[in-house]
Amino acid sequence: GDAAILKEIINIFKKEKIKTVNSLSFTPELSLLKGNHTKVKPGSGDKLDIIKGISTLKKLNNYSFSQGVVIRDSKVLAVEEESGTQLMLKKIKKEKNILKGILIKFPKKKQDLRVDLPTIGLKTLIQCKNSGLKGIILKTKQNVCLDKKKLINFANKNKMFLVSV
Repeated sequence: GDAAILKEIINIFKKEKIKTVNSLSFTPELSLLKGNHTKVKPGSGDKLDIIKGISTLKKLNNYSFSQGVVIRDSKVLAVEEESGTQLMLKKIKKEKNILKGILIKFPKKKQDLRVDLPTIGLKTLIQCKNSGLKGIILKTKQNVCLDKKKLINFANKNKMFLVSV
């Protein structure tokens, strides 16, 4: 996959005495700092989903390539596969008109964070809303957020949360 290609490019750079560094050292504004970035905050049920989701990802990372998991009512609804976040979110069924459940997107255990960071954009947040999810949880300083202001505005307008832990 792309990780193998990126590692090979890093090795080529290394042979040429070119050091590879994390892009966020030059563009820290692309990542979310720790905390809640929206008006809506996770409630008690959301916090249980967050705990369940982080625990699930930690267990999966020992065996898998998963960066994302969707949790609702303490149940795992979906685990990201090689096909990515977008296809995973398409599989989630919306529950009535209630926003409930979360997407947790963290780096894989052996992911090279210098060149490969989990990324979300407005499309991800729109898909979360369309799937009936209430929020997204990211790993602090280990993510890329495209159009951060648009993400936060969209989340606020749609009563969703965006949190970095």
